[in-house]
Amino acid sequence: MKQWLQKGRLLSVFALLALVLSGCGKPYLSALKPAGEVAKQQYDLIMFSLGIMTLVVVVVCVIFVLVIVRFRRTKENEHKIPKQVEGSHTLEIVWTIIPIILLLILAVPTVAVTFSQGDVAAMDEKDEEGNPTALVVNVRAHLYWWEFEYPNLGIVTSQDLVIPTEERVYFNLTSADIKHSFWIPPLGGKLDTNPDNINKFFLTVDQDKATEVGEIFYGKCAELCGPSHAYMDFKVKALPKNEFDQWVADMQNTKAPTPSTEVASKGEEIFNNSCLQCHAIDPSNEAPAAGRIAPNLANFAEREKIAGILDHNEDELKRWIRESDEIKPGNKMPVFSKEQISDADLDALAAYLMELKVQNK
Repeated sequence: MKQWLQKGRLLSVFALLALVLSGCGKPYLSALKPAGEVAKQQYDLIMFSLGIMTLVVVVVCVIFVLVIVRFRRTKENEHKIPKQVEGSHTLEIVWTIIPIILLLILAVPTVAVTFSQGDVAAMDEKDEEGNPTALVVNVRAHLYWWEFEYPNLGIVTSQDLVIPTEERVYFNLTSADIKHSFWIPPLGGKLDTNPDNINKFFLTVDQDKATEVGEIFYGKCAELCGPSHAYMDFKVKALPKNEFDQWVADMQNTKAPTPSTEVASKGEEIFNNSCLQCHAIDPSNEAPAAGRIAPNLANFAEREKIAGILDHNEDELKRWIRESDEIKPGNKMPVFSKEQISDADLDALAAYLMELKVQNK
């Protein structure tokens, strides 16, 4: 008996811990705070199905309590044998039909929303002059970073996805290595990125919701993909249409930055000798996808995070260059020891990288 009590207490502790831990996490990663058309439809389906399940649970619990109370053993009927009932065709029909009706009630809106959100025909629509009418982004997942290509705009960037608000943005999802999953919780459900095929869908962002969170949303990989799966993050900048158009113009008209200090000039030389074979600093999408093996650094100084997870400052940048294998185990970024890059050269390289901003001609 004592063993059962101890196990019961232990189970209660674990249940309490599970309840407490379920409330942990970041509010900007919650799918329960929809910020767009797709997310709102999915949230409504979640609440609708939860309501049906709650109704079923309540009815079952009420029947359960009534049966316990009505047919409980008492002193008066301790030796009384209840009437033996072997079955009821009426009840069997009722509890078979009711679940079918509930499933149909749930299936109709679910199927309707699924087909609606799967309609990506607008991706191929063009205006009278033959120009695409929809904004399309090619998402390419890597171990453990994200690349975003705007094929109709001639732009490639990484880690920071920039999209306009109040407009459908269409995505082509693929992977450069293994299976990942593209997920921006406040904007919509996840979709896999596979190396062998392209998945397509669209998302939207409400302007008022973007303003509420400071125009920044957070995305993650939602498919276990290796030791650094939890660190495969990216940022989403949702800008008003006019600001997005300005960002596009800046990216399209950018030029190679000119280092502002002697230290940064030395860093540029180090970058050209040690990093340029993997990293590009030109946001154009002229290079083929297969040749883009590392994040594009054209607007590195304007990003929110380093490697998707570190604070954006020179100290963290230098730590990433020195300890990338410890910060993101399994990633393909080589570690540069002091024998390869001295501390002075590392300072210069960091100074140069922190000046990589989009500049107009």
